Amino acid sequence: MNKNDLIAAVAESSGLSKSDAAGAVEGVFDAITRSLSKGDEVRLVGFGTFSVAKRKASTGRNPRTGEPMTIKASNQPKFKAGKGLKDSVN
Repeated sequence: MNKNDLIAAVAESSGLSKSDAAGAVEGVFDAITRSLSKGDEVRLVGFGTFSVAKRKASTGRNPRTGEPMTIKASNQPKFKAGKGLKDSVN
């Protein structure tokens, strides 16, 4: 399922027009993104938790030249599925 399929599914299940459903889906994505960029987590009970994991700086190798290079520290988005989601998949 891609984003357009998700918008169509939301429109069908909620009775909204596709443009209204697109606005709702975009609003949810924007709210999650803003919250994660502040360092907060988003907990959706029964679905899962979005959080930010801090990744330490490390050294790696350039695959083309084999030279060592430094990979700088960064923040990575992370998702942990909730019990309801896990149960519905299995």
